[in-house]
Amino acid sequence: MNKPLADRIRPTELSQVVGQRHLLSPDKALYNMIENGDIPNLIFYGPSGVGKTTVASIIANKTNRTLRKLNGTSASTKDIKEIVAEIDTFAAPNGILLYLDEIQYFNKRQQQTLLEYIENGKITLIASTTENPYFYVYSAILSRSTVFEFKSIEKDEIIPAIERAFSFVSDEENTKITCDDGVYEKIAYGCGGDVRKAMNSVENCCLATPIVNGEKHITLEVADELTQKSAMRYDRDGDEHYDIVSAYQKSMRGSDPDAALHYLARLLEAGDLPSACRRLMVTACEDVGLAYPQIIPIVKAAVDAAMMLGLPEARIPLADAVILVATSPKSNSGEAAIDLALNDVRNGKIGSIPRQLQNKHFDGEDAGVKGQHYLYPHSYPNHWIEQQYLPDEIKNAHYYTYGENKNEQTHKEYWIKVKKKNK
Repeated sequence: MNKPLADRIRPTELSQVVGQRHLLSPDKALYNMIENGDIPNLIFYGPSGVGKTTVASIIANKTNRTLRKLNGTSASTKDIKEIVAEIDTFAAPNGILLYLDEIQYFNKRQQQTLLEYIENGKITLIASTTENPYFYVYSAILSRSTVFEFKSIEKDEIIPAIERAFSFVSDEENTKITCDDGVYEKIAYGCGGDVRKAMNSVENCCLATPIVNGEKHITLEVADELTQKSAMRYDRDGDEHYDIVSAYQKSMRGSDPDAALHYLARLLEAGDLPSACRRLMVTACEDVGLAYPQIIPIVKAAVDAAMMLGLPEARIPLADAVILVATSPKSNSGEAAIDLALNDVRNGKIGSIPRQLQNKHFDGEDAGVKGQHYLYPHSYPNHWIEQQYLPDEIKNAHYYTYGENKNEQTHKEYWIKVKKKNK
């Protein structure tokens, strides 16, 4: 069986790599390292299909070290030991260049096994990961490596690669291949910045199109059918998930309904209804809060409706609620107040509950003042009377500050008048 097109057409020179000009332009550090052939331990971090494996392969071709490849999802400690056993043998006289894909799946012990040989230079490590290496890679390996971040490929950069891929298949099959207007753009948009996905779409389009009158003509309908679901780059346990939900929440907080709807759409397209609902509920409470407190039951009702309906209908109440949250006045005064209170509690600023607030019970013999002496607010004008509520140790603590919005300022003015009258 033939290798996938993405492997058959893989670049062999840095100039052929799609995108990553911030790393691979002639004036960049990584480019010069590779061209000079003096390769340190490297970690390539970024989404899938953006050239990490390709660049590692080019590096391997430019060094006289023995190349060995492992994948973190399937490799074992035994595999590592077998590679280590080759060091200083005829199989690897100049040392080993180890390309370790998906290093985030290697546990700490497996990574520690490599460490000694990385330190003495017998193994040069090139590791790739789709996750943040500062969270997933053993710190001792990280400190001995240089991290380079690969970015998603822009549409305009992918289109030339798509053209080259169709031409490559045409030469392989010795068949003329033509395309409707918009096919290149459809594939480029649909791949979501993943060149491998773009190559797979090109190959699928060619496989799905029969030869008619000596040629294959790729229609826009075929391209649409084979690429329509490929734009979503999403892993619920990965960085992309957290980036999307973060952008979703921050767009609502920043009062941008268009951006908030965009990120909601990405969550829904990925089928992640729970995250869409949870972050929406959090934002209503945290960022709108007391500026429009009625929003909390409204958003809760929308979330309940969405969970009851399921997708695709859930998009409707969620869109309504997201727009409402994004366009509502904002206040985080409630969140700020509880965080200050929690800080005092966690730092031991607690104290005894004032006697007048305690549950009714008999005073002990050591009580200096007998009786509870609780003042019932509803027995006084405007249902308020001044008395101490905080423990003596923190009786002057201040947590809540009224927000500048109309709702909280109205409450502030009301209580200023009430307390002034009752004093």
